[in-house]
Amino acid sequence: MRRRKRCGKRHSAVWLFLLPEMIGVLIFYLIPFADVVRRSFSRAMGGFNGLDNYRQVLSNPAFQLAAGNTLKFVAVCLPLLLSLSLGIAIMLQKIICGKQLLKSMYLLPLAIPAASVVLLWKLVFHPQGLLNALLHALHLSGTDWMNTGTAFGVLVFTYIWKNLGYDVILWTAGLSAIPKSIYEAADVDGAGEWAKLWRITLPNLRPTAFTILVLSVLNTFKVFREAYLVAGSYPQESIYLLQHVFNNWFQDLSVDKMSAGSVLLALVVLGFVLLLQRSWDKED
Repeated sequence: MRRRKRCGKRHSAVWLFLLPEMIGVLIFYLIPFADVVRRSFSRAMGGFNGLDNYRQVLSNPAFQLAAGNTLKFVAVCLPLLLSLSLGIAIMLQKIICGKQLLKSMYLLPLAIPAASVVLLWKLVFHPQGLLNALLHALHLSGTDWMNTGTAFGVLVFTYIWKNLGYDVILWTAGLSAIPKSIYEAADVDGAGEWAKLWRITLPNLRPTAFTILVLSVLNTFKVFREAYLVAGSYPQESIYLLQHVFNNWFQDLSVDKMSAGSVLLALVVLGFVLLLQRSWDKED
């Protein structure tokens, strides 16, 4: 009986600590999102509108362009970011001297404000910027980087540069959790570096990989700040993302379309996370 009372008191204490955070999530996230769902079925000026808002959003050319660009951006960035960050994390594990300094260097882009990144963009990729000046010095033709198809490559580079260090640290934490005795046993058996990578490292990194993949997908939506500050509300077509659409609808007070688009995006992201988790659980 005493044990049960102690367990009950412990559970009560846990809920008391969690209660303020749960109230904050309810007030600032769940209730506002429920209101967005309600508005997605209503007209901008009030009144039930059924699924008309969703039909308008899905048939909107700007939304279709932005959705395609966003999907392409995620499909290009995720493999590059995950492979590069994992490779660097494995390399750092084998370095003895200067490891902390290198980690700090990779994390430095996260500490740079978005406004400073934008100034760097303009300094480097402007038609009269440093990159074109270097190309002219090499007797090569320059280009207007942010007003041609190359703008997409610049956006991909910025995303990877900004998030590489964050993923490297997460991979490093996952690698540190793998027991060294497993590698020592593999060395005794004569396993090579590739065999240890495929048979030991990658299987033991599965929980870490799930977390990094989900966070990297969510971080793809944060690159909008730099694109917006450099190119404005209507950038070059290849970097016109979903956030641009929502921002323009917000300025036009198209609350109905913005709400429907937000619900669709939330459902897609939620579906992706659930499918990913299901596939992870099956392979485990």
